[in-house]
Amino acid sequence: MRHRWILVGFLVGTVLGLMVHWAGPDSTTRAWLVDRVADPIGRIFLRLLLMIVIPLVFSALVLGVAGLGDIRRVGRIGLKTLAYTVTVSAMAVLIGFTLANTVRPGLRLSPDHRQALLEQVRGRTTFSVPSRATGVESIVRIVPDNPLRAMAENDMLAVMFFALVFGVALSMTPASKTQPVVDFLEGVFEVAMKMVDLAMRLAPIGVAALLFTATARLGFSLLTSLGLYVFIVLAGLALHQFGTYSLALWFLARTHPIRFFRQVREVMLTAFSTSSSNATLPTALRVAENELHLRPEVARFVLTLGATANQNGTALYEGVTVLFLSQLFLGHSLPWNDQLMVLLLAILGGVGTAGVPAGSLPFVAMVLATVGVPPEGIGIILGIDRILDMGRTVLNVTGDLVAAVVIDVTERPPAVAV
Repeated sequence: MRHRWILVGFLVGTVLGLMVHWAGPDSTTRAWLVDRVADPIGRIFLRLLLMIVIPLVFSALVLGVAGLGDIRRVGRIGLKTLAYTVTVSAMAVLIGFTLANTVRPGLRLSPDHRQALLEQVRGRTTFSVPSRATGVESIVRIVPDNPLRAMAENDMLAVMFFALVFGVALSMTPASKTQPVVDFLEGVFEVAMKMVDLAMRLAPIGVAALLFTATARLGFSLLTSLGLYVFIVLAGLALHQFGTYSLALWFLARTHPIRFFRQVREVMLTAFSTSSSNATLPTALRVAENELHLRPEVARFVLTLGATANQNGTALYEGVTVLFLSQLFLGHSLPWNDQLMVLLLAILGGVGTAGVPAGSLPFVAMVLATVGVPPEGIGIILGIDRILDMGRTVLNVTGDLVAAVVIDVTERPPAVAV
């Protein structure tokens, strides 16, 4: 029900903003409504989301890595699953990058409108992005000498590196000694997600205010860029769903893709309606054993791990969103070294992003800040995020099932000729 109200807020804010823009683009009334009413409301809503980034990303990434278990004990199935996940997630992001760099939806704004958009957020960011290092120094600075200072300065690459190392060390330490730490981090994660939920209750008002501000200042040109952005994300999801997954099923699992998609249609419908990989997990487990006839030990391990770590749709969405907003605010595509960093962060985002509706928004804000784009830019895409969330969740859970089929086939003993 909440997503419907967010859509209503998106439509109301857009229509009212366009009416004000067309009625009096230079009027004092418009300036008062934008500067004194809509803009402050939208900024408060965004600050509520952004203040959750550090605790949510850190706790989710540590728990995601620790949840993989000690690599020495996970064994062959775990290593195969991890290798498959990283490879397919990278392919998903590259598909999104190719579309975003080809169509360039964020470059459709005129220079004047882009300047107005920048003025809307300039000096109001809640993220103090550290100075960007270059060359060897950029690699050195990924390793933090003080993790708390990295968190205070929003040096998210350093924070994520610390979280990865912390999670690996946590998984390699006896559980009897680390359970209090795991319980604490799980508590932090649950509290952070509840804070996201509370903030999203204000989303209809916040989205209406943000879209009113943007369209009152920019008019219809912003909607053209948004429409192209939605098209690119959905096209990328479809290409990965029916292209990459079909190739993996055909060549790696020797399974006919059409038959597979017919068998998992119930899971896809559940994912589309709930927008949650976690909520779809019980259905996915049942379909894997009853329809796909996978061995329970393989299906349960791969699907449970995949609900958190194998989120190809989320990785693709995060990559395209960062490139789109960088084009929109900076007026050019990110250089290749920044795009490579976004690629790596998006793959990590598949591990560290919560498998619940809107769980990727704080992570996107973090990546935006890392590449020098105002993280408040996510406000522009919030109103249309629900339909994209539904689509990428379908890709996430379908990818988990494809991974389970591929791993199950590779684990079966070869047939012995009689």
